[in-house]
Amino acid sequence: MKIYSTSTNPAPAGGMVTALTTRDKVTLRLACWRTTQPVRGTLLLAQGRGEFIEKYNETIGDMLARGLNVVTFDWRGQGLSTRALRDPRKGHVAAMEDYIEDLAAVEAWMIAQDCAQPWFALGHSMGGALLLMRLHAAPSNYTRVVLSAPMIDLAGLSWPKGARRLARTLNWMGLGRNYVPGGDGKAYFLTPFEKNILTSDPVRYAKFTTMAQECPDVWTGSPTVQWLDEAFRLMAAFRDVDYPMSIPVPCLTIAAGQDQVVDTEATTRFVSFMKGRSLVVIQGAQHELMIERDELREQFFAAFDAFVPGSVSG
Repeated sequence: MKIYSTSTNPAPAGGMVTALTTRDKVTLRLACWRTTQPVRGTLLLAQGRGEFIEKYNETIGDMLARGLNVVTFDWRGQGLSTRALRDPRKGHVAAMEDYIEDLAAVEAWMIAQDCAQPWFALGHSMGGALLLMRLHAAPSNYTRVVLSAPMIDLAGLSWPKGARRLARTLNWMGLGRNYVPGGDGKAYFLTPFEKNILTSDPVRYAKFTTMAQECPDVWTGSPTVQWLDEAFRLMAAFRDVDYPMSIPVPCLTIAAGQDQVVDTEATTRFVSFMKGRSLVVIQGAQHELMIERDELREQFFAAFDAFVPGSVSG
């Protein structure tokens, strides 16, 4: 196991990487960093679909500067964790509950390593949805949780019910391991910047275009039909108002005003039913809030610093 560090996207110094085995025998790549500042706690960073540890190199550095130790990992099926299918480009999972096995293994490792308390969590997109799923299922050790553009529902579906039915039907037909219709094995960061729907920052986008070219083993392509069917199942659960009301941990949700990946209106509605809710919508930002332009990232971190105790960069 290793962490890639490139000239345009250097990894923070001092990182430790290890292979972690889940209860169902999947190998995960886990990495952690210890801050050189006075320690204010430990942050678990949960990635989105198709992502990998190196995508967050800059953000990890930002968190270390805030006095937070950082633990992060690649979900099963992506990054340098075990890929589920013979074609490693397919973003696949058999059930969303399998990802909770990943979180359980990481949390057990954090306990065994006596990671500094308090514990905080930051989840982006799918990672945010899975943190909600985790918090809903059982008590946790997290003091506060930040959700970045969480996958409460998908944006841009012209016929949402039809899309859900199609994914379910194709999965039932035994086509769950195929790419979603129209999908392929290409990395999304190889899309020309002008056509991307993730960020308005060409410099940060170019970092990951370069990394996709130089480190081809870390990225995945489109999701499979089964992944999409499972995602729709989880997002359907989020529509029950009892779901957000049952989340016991204070959460800050930061949404993107120009998000074309997840539905910001659905996110706003979900948050309105949460206890101790906090919502910030960053106008002008696209889905990838942590790789947006400086002025938009600064708004993200201002909200983060106001919510996470003692995390202000000095």
